[in-house]
Amino acid sequence: MMSQSAIFVDASFLLAIGGHRASGTTLRASFTVNYELLIEGILKRAKESSGLENLRIYWYDAAKDAIFTDQHKRIGLLPGVKVRLGRISFNGEQKGVDLKLGLDLVGIARNRAASVAFLVSGDDDLAEAVEEAQDLGMKVVLIGVEKADHRLGVASVAEHLALRVDSIIILPEELIKSAFVKAVSWDAEHVSQTANIANAPVSVKENERGPVEEHLVPKPGAPKPPTPALLSQRPKFQAQAPIVTPAPADYQLVYSSTQQTSGFAGGAGDDTYAMDVAAHVGSSVAKNWHASTTQAELRDLIADRPLLPAEIDRVLLKDCAQRLGEWKTDLQDVRRALRVAFWEQIDQLT
Repeated sequence: MMSQSAIFVDASFLLAIGGHRASGTTLRASFTVNYELLIEGILKRAKESSGLENLRIYWYDAAKDAIFTDQHKRIGLLPGVKVRLGRISFNGEQKGVDLKLGLDLVGIARNRAASVAFLVSGDDDLAEAVEEAQDLGMKVVLIGVEKADHRLGVASVAEHLALRVDSIIILPEELIKSAFVKAVSWDAEHVSQTANIANAPVSVKENERGPVEEHLVPKPGAPKPPTPALLSQRPKFQAQAPIVTPAPADYQLVYSSTQQTSGFAGGAGDDTYAMDVAAHVGSSVAKNWHASTTQAELRDLIADRPLLPAEIDRVLLKDCAQRLGEWKTDLQDVRRALRVAFWEQIDQLT
C-alpha cells in the first residue's frame, strides 16, 4: 500500500457546521466560504497528523441533476481536488452522496492507493464503509470541528461512526472563523427598502439558471427595491443581536444524510423551551433568507404560500436540530412552530 493519504470531505456536513457558526443558520446564501483557505487548512492538518503527502481531496456535494454549479467548478479547478456530485431530490434532500463517498473510500483502500484516509463527515451511514476500508489495511482518521461541551469533543458526529474510526483530530477554530464569513446582515433600513417587493410589478424570463430580472417598474413614490449590487454597496448596519437562551447541554445534533432520528442523544427537555427555540430559529432563517433573496424569489415564495420550498424547509429543520437535536425537531408541534415563525417574520419584512 502506498504511503500517502487521501482526504474525503462531506461538503454538506462541513458547510453546515461552519456556516452555522458564522451566520447562525445553515442557509448557504447567508454565508460565504473561502474554499482555497479551507481546503489548504484541511490539507495542512492532515499532513501534521500523518506526515504523508496527499493523493488528492475528494469533495462530495449535491446539485440539481448532479450538474456542476459555478461554485463546484471553482472548487474542482483547485489543484489536487476532485469534486463528486450527488443529486438533490424533489424535496431538497441530497441523494447518492454518502454512497459515492463510501464506494470511493473502499475503492482507494482496495487498490492500495493510500495508506491513510482522512474523513471529514459525521454521517453514521459511513460506518460500514470505514470498517471495510480498515479490513483492507487502511487507517481511517476522522477530522472534526471542535465542540468542547460534547462528549465526543466534536460537533455533529454520530457516535456510531466515531467508535469505528481509528482516531479523531480537530480542525483549528481559527480556520473555521477565517474561512466562513456571514454574507449579509439584516437591519431596519433593509426592511424599509424592501417592504414593497411583494407587490412591485416585474417581468422575468426563465433560463437554465432560473429566473432573471429584465426590468422593474416601482410604484410611484415607493422606495426603489435594492438589487444585489446596491445591497453590497450600502453601509452595513449592526442589527441588535437577539437574546438566545443556550440550548441544554444534553441535546446534540448527530449528523446524518437521512431523515432518521436514530442519532439523537438527549433527555426529555422542556416543551416551552423547544417552542421558543423553534420560534427564534424560524424568525432567524426568514431574516437571513430575506436579506439575500431576489425580488422574483420573494414573489414566488408568497405565491406558493403556505407551502415552503424544500430547501428552506430543510434549513429550518437543520438549524433547529442544531439547537434541540433531531428527536425534538421531529415533533409536529415544533415543526409547525418553525414554519409559523418563518411566515410571521416574512409578513413583518414585507
